Amino acid sequence: METEAVEPGVRAGRREWLGLAVLIVPSMLAMIDLTVLFLALPKITVDLGANATQQLWISDVYGFLIAGFLVTMGTLGDRVGRRLVLLVGASAFAVLSVVAAYANSAEMLIVVRALMGIAGATIFPSTLAMINGMFKNPKQLGVAVAAWATALTGGAAIGPVVGGVLLHWFWWGSVFLIAVPVMALLLIAGPALLPNLKAPDTGRIDPLSVLLSLAAILPFIYGLKEVARTGWHLTPVLVSVAGIVFGLLFAMRQRSLASPLLDLRLFAIRAVSGALALGLLSAIIQGGASFFITQHLQLVRGLTPLSAGLWLLVPTLALVLGIFISMGLAQEVVKPAYILSVGAVIAAIGMVVLTQIGPASGLSTLIIGAVIVYVGGAPVGPMVSQIVVPSSPPEKAGSASALQSTAGELGLSLGIALLGSIGAAVYRGEISVPAPLAGTPEGEVASETVAGALTVAQNQPADVAGALVQSARSAFDNGMNAAAVVGAIAFLALALLPLVTLRHIRPFGAQEKEAKAAAEAKANIGKQPSGHDSPASAAID
Repeated sequence: METEAVEPGVRAGRREWLGLAVLIVPSMLAMIDLTVLFLALPKITVDLGANATQQLWISDVYGFLIAGFLVTMGTLGDRVGRRLVLLVGASAFAVLSVVAAYANSAEMLIVVRALMGIAGATIFPSTLAMINGMFKNPKQLGVAVAAWATALTGGAAIGPVVGGVLLHWFWWGSVFLIAVPVMALLLIAGPALLPNLKAPDTGRIDPLSVLLSLAAILPFIYGLKEVARTGWHLTPVLVSVAGIVFGLLFAMRQRSLASPLLDLRLFAIRAVSGALALGLLSAIIQGGASFFITQHLQLVRGLTPLSAGLWLLVPTLALVLGIFISMGLAQEVVKPAYILSVGAVIAAIGMVVLTQIGPASGLSTLIIGAVIVYVGGAPVGPMVSQIVVPSSPPEKAGSASALQSTAGELGLSLGIALLGSIGAAVYRGEISVPAPLAGTPEGEVASETVAGALTVAQNQPADVAGALVQSARSAFDNGMNAAAVVGAIAFLALALLPLVTLRHIRPFGAQEKEAKAAAEAKANIGKQPSGHDSPASAAID
């Protein structure tokens, strides 16, 4: 296979910028698909008759399989060509999206969503690795990565917005069909605009490593999500522990291979390990915050899908603005570590605002807190993207970008599980079930989650339903307050991490200035004066 190359230091032209646009749109779509079902799930449940377990799998299996296959697909792209892997994955994603839109049973939708996750796993590592191959000028690379990271972060944030708008006008299958024109654009324009970069002299993929990576990631994430849903019971904890055990076996296997699926030496690079840790921990806190914000809008405020989605546009726009301001500062003026540290402190302030949510607070308190949290966390995605891959060996670009994406996926799952379990524990301790329901199966359902309480209340007399709903919503807000306190403390602690691990990284534009200075110095060598005009001759005279 012929491998196209981009000369180091050459400024990108129109082809590269058009290629960037082609890469950004499917990346954003893949992230939208992670959250677009937040508001569509109730209608899917009614139409397909999905039970509680099936609802969980419909929501989460896509993200599970993306996380499970990211490392494999990133390494595959390094070895056979990143454009080839991306285009094959995009083709499968488009076809599967149509099948998902017209699924006629919950079981069918779960299987198709799982396959969509495998196809989606080709997109994130391939796109970021290609961007780093297409843009060799540091300043241009910073702009390109910032645009890509903004698309990913914004995609996850506007998923519920897109879902709410589509559900207002169309049936639930429309949330899947939006993928078809996007992937068609990639398939048509990709071969002409995208280089098929790959790493030279790579070995074959080890099937056992692939199985071990799946056995590590999938049970671990599933166990965490079950903890968030049902509490700290033995079964989900054991499932997560099994994932950790397989993870250790995976690491041992990688150390023994000449061509590992994941080169663990990447973690020895200080910038890579520090940035990955920052991305993981930040995603944990932000994932938990986003979970509570979305739940509050729907279950406590009782907003329609469209209204909830439109309100979420406010923090989403603040997030985009925060990304561009922070990346502009990091390009020429301020070290990334300082921006990331200040951002964590700002996000902690937003979490403090969220601790004030309650029956007496207005919707403005929630939105203001969300805006501050999103602005504070805005630099993390693009800056981690711009640190991890460029700091890794070029032949490991796909693996490095896959690691970054995996850290984000794990962080979101951990955040929902850890902060969600804190909120759930407070909810169960605070809710007061009315006497007619105490000790009944309906009372047990109501005492588990606010969604369960709202469902039970629909079939109760007005006075019982009113008391139950008021108590459940108050208990949920108290759980949200407790999780926000933990989030604020965690963000303050997180502010120290970039100062310790990333302080040596200079503003991203510094490399371009140094390259220009070196080129000018080299050009001036031939212009040195000779004879009596030279300093040496003048000294002799």
